[in-house]
Amino acid sequence: MEDYILQMEHITKTFPGVKALDDVNFNVKRGEIHSLVGENGAGKSTLMKVLSGVYPKGSYTGKLLINGEEQSFSGIKDSEKAGVAIIYQELGLVRSLNVCENVFLGSEKKKGGFIDWDFEYKRTKELMQEVQLDVKADEKVGTLGTGKQQLIEIAKALSKDVKLLILDEPTSSLTEKDTDNLLELLLTLKDRGITCIYISHKLNEVFRISDSITILRDGKTIATKPAANMNVQEIISSMVGRELTNRFPKQEHKAGEVVLEVKNWTVENPENPEKPLLDDVCFQVRKGEILGVAGLMGAGRTELAMSIFGALQQHATGQLFLEGKEIKKMKHPREAIKAGIGYLSEDRKRYGLILDSDIRTNTTLASLDKLLRGGVIDTNLETRKTKEYIEKLGTKTPSMFQLVRNLSGGNQQKVVIAKALLAEPKVLILDEPTRGIDVGAKYEIYQLMNELIDQGISIVMISSELPEIIGMSDRIYIMYEGKIRGELNSGVDEITQENILYYAAGGKKEDDK
Repeated sequence: MEDYILQMEHITKTFPGVKALDDVNFNVKRGEIHSLVGENGAGKSTLMKVLSGVYPKGSYTGKLLINGEEQSFSGIKDSEKAGVAIIYQELGLVRSLNVCENVFLGSEKKKGGFIDWDFEYKRTKELMQEVQLDVKADEKVGTLGTGKQQLIEIAKALSKDVKLLILDEPTSSLTEKDTDNLLELLLTLKDRGITCIYISHKLNEVFRISDSITILRDGKTIATKPAANMNVQEIISSMVGRELTNRFPKQEHKAGEVVLEVKNWTVENPENPEKPLLDDVCFQVRKGEILGVAGLMGAGRTELAMSIFGALQQHATGQLFLEGKEIKKMKHPREAIKAGIGYLSEDRKRYGLILDSDIRTNTTLASLDKLLRGGVIDTNLETRKTKEYIEKLGTKTPSMFQLVRNLSGGNQQKVVIAKALLAEPKVLILDEPTRGIDVGAKYEIYQLMNELIDQGISIVMISSELPEIIGMSDRIYIMYEGKIRGELNSGVDEITQENILYYAAGGKKEDDK
């Protein structure tokens, strides 16, 4: 008989107008790494919220058993007492507190009615060694990188004697090195007997560490199998319910005249004047092309996009031309939008959306001047435009008045895209456009990019995923330490992973042999 640490039987969870989970069965063996995969909106996060007590007993139907005993969690504290800990994609650390204070936040150890700081600092030091993190207990969390913060979250879970650790998209914002460190740590924790549920859209990571894989689609369990008995294509087909024969629907685009040109673009670093964020950058974007921008984290890709979009231009020098005409220095993104430049941030929840507003409000936010009639917003026109983009982009929602917070990641991204397109940009900058969304939604966004090119919009795509940037770009600039180090063209077969990595690591054209 199998030794299951977790059994979730016939779980059904309904929201107004939506059945998020439909008779889901999910069983996890003790001591394994069990990956949970599926498209955004498949029900993964909802299922984990049932498991962690966010959705208490009575708000769903079905049974939840841990170590064979049925549980009736009324909140997160109950699940923690049962040995369950969940680490979300958006980390729950307090940046202004130090490492020790974060590790024991909400579960402080007391002695004589006061916090036992000696114990907490000693235990934090031990936990840092367990997660192989070289930081001091009194360091401010806000000064640490995302990879280190992720490990602190795991240390926090270990401090509560976790038996079942859940990680939801833990590597979406990590560098390759930090990702490797995290995955190796999970394998180490497995050897110590800690069971892990791993949620990720990155299937290479799933296969690297998983013992078992469960696939959800449309709120239902599609399959659970040993990872060794599955392959990438099978998982993708099961996730989306159809074959995806080409993950990157690249088309032959005929580049035309220069639409956007940047000359001698330098952006100062207020915190380190001797090392600018961008250093004498020059590049061109042509009509009818997808221009890729590659480089390692910290190379200056996002700073380039944001400065062009008006977010950092108080520190910028150089020239910016749109359709041959020089654009005066823009002091705010609204000026960039008005000029015809659109930008989708890599952090859609922080910079792209108002999560507690509905789809209609978010869609029209950047284009309210286009909806004015007699100085007043024409709500009928606003509704028609929102409906038009919901249909055009295939956004899955019961209503345009659905709060954006309640949409899946892929559908949130479609709302951000709708907002940008309603402003009628000539150049659209997409910064990590498929981060944190599933393969099916990625494919839809790639197809949309091709459609936008056909409509005459030029696209600049910043991406950390080499297969994506190789699979979709007509031309690629590679950045290194705030400079453009190389340019690759698809027409002459220059776009290869080796060439991108060469320039991203600091190689120069004149060094080629």
